[in-house]
Amino acid sequence: MEHDFGSMAALIGDPVRARILWTLFGGRAHTATELAVSVDTSPQNLSMHLAKLVRADLLSVEAQGRHRYYSFARPEVAYAVESLAGLLPGKPGTVGAADEKEDQPIRVCRTCYDHLAGRIGVQLTGSLTGKGLIRLGEAEIDQQRRSGGISGKSFIVTVKGNRFFGGLGIDCEALRVQRRGLARACLDWTERRPHLAGSLGAALLEVMLDRHWLRRMAGTRAVLVTAKGRKAMQELFGLAL
Repeated sequence: MEHDFGSMAALIGDPVRARILWTLFGGRAHTATELAVSVDTSPQNLSMHLAKLVRADLLSVEAQGRHRYYSFARPEVAYAVESLAGLLPGKPGTVGAADEKEDQPIRVCRTCYDHLAGRIGVQLTGSLTGKGLIRLGEAEIDQQRRSGGISGKSFIVTVKGNRFFGGLGIDCEALRVQRRGLARACLDWTERRPHLAGSLGAALLEVMLDRHWLRRMAGTRAVLVTAKGRKAMQELFGLAL
């Protein structure tokens, strides 16, 4: 186990592979050409690193026509990347003024793989908790079994929460049978507080995008809250954005 852990840490810790994982953290699949440009390395060098990540089951590759698209092999890879980002030094409010201005969009609202993160993601999670729709607790045993042994904290969806999410068109019972966890507590790397992840977090983000409450920003994981979204979040979650 110790040897395997060291091998995995070394695999992820390589600078080029770390940049590959960070690029794919946005949840969108990339071609090798796109990744080579993003991480600033040669196609030949990138190919070697991609092969190692695929063999380690960290990345999956899918062929479409003449292109091959790379993405995370499973949600747990994204959770691991987010957790590592949480180890970065500094706390909210301690960054310099220049950094704060540069990072503002990504800090305010962004995607964390396939769910909502940033200041608004954390505030939304706080609202769901405050309204008694979800509550923080130890990962449920059956949920761990289905998701392949996810440990740590997770959110438990209450009866009231099941009704609420059902009103948004989200079937929590259908989500529970998925292999991944239903409502994982994911530590936000900028806010240092948990936001809602798991299949429920992904479904909620999808609803918010489909209803045009949020709009993705090109070339970044940052998302914008639309005027329609501000109204909806005020009415449903009590968030004054």
